[in-house]
Amino acid sequence: MRINEDILLEGEKVVLVPYNADHVPRYHQWMCSPELQKLTASEPLTLEQEYDMQRCWREDDDKCTFIILDKQKWADPSIPEQECMVGDVNIFLTDPSDPSLAELEIMIAVPCYRGKGLGKELICSRNISLTSSELSM
Repeated sequence: MRINEDILLEGEKVVLVPYNADHVPRYHQWMCSPELQKLTASEPLTLEQEYDMQRCWREDDDKCTFIILDKQKWADPSIPEQECMVGDVNIFLTDPSDPSLAELEIMIAVPCYRGKGLGKELICSRNISLTSSELSM
């Protein structure tokens, strides 16, 4: 969804950035995992199909997709953003007349980040701050 293309959300442990084409190779690598395919009820896609899906999600009127980054790694300018990726968040707007109603899906794709409270921070924390600006990705 274009509404989130310039939005960055920061928490204590995570940063959320819009899912863009630079993220696709790492995302595709995750989704080649039979475990993640089973957990997300997903079918395997080719890399080109994954790029098509990313473009489709970006244009979708009722879905916002963010990539979850490890904030500590992200804060180090020597680490490429793709190496900070740990999962994604999908927000599905369920009622076009009320944008405050939505379904939320969180995937922590990197196993060593599971059970660390990242998902809890995303849905419970009041410490997530919104920054709307030009993102350099």
